[in-house]
Amino acid sequence: MAVDVVHLRSDNLLYEYGLHTQRLQPWDVLNAPFESSWALALPGTRSTLHSHHEHEIFIAVRGAAVIECDGEETPFAAGDVAFFRPGKQHRLLNDGEDEFMFYSVWWDEEMSERFLSRNRQHRAKNQA
Repeated sequence: MAVDVVHLRSDNLLYEYGLHTQRLQPWDVLNAPFESSWALALPGTRSTLHSHHEHEIFIAVRGAAVIECDGEETPFAAGDVAFFRPGKQHRLLNDGEDEFMFYSVWWDEEMSERFLSRNRQHRAKNQA
């Protein structure tokens, strides 16, 4: 196969952090220094206010919503990218009448170290 694809399965989403999600990593064919997921916020929903030790990026794909981060609200619409530093309290607010979809990517030092270690092992194996 020339390309490996994970298809969005809208009919089989998990419910986590108050949103409907599909985790994309870990993925057997991809050695990446991050994890990610699709997230869908239904109209009139809010994700769970939370923080974590990872860095995180949201990439807005469809619709419009609001991001709350450390008590401040910021409009967030398709085409926008948001970056959350570790420890920042954040959540997504979809008070509108349309679904809002975004892609979330998060990483930390441990993920990066695993990525580098696997790459070193792969290179050593291929050079042997």
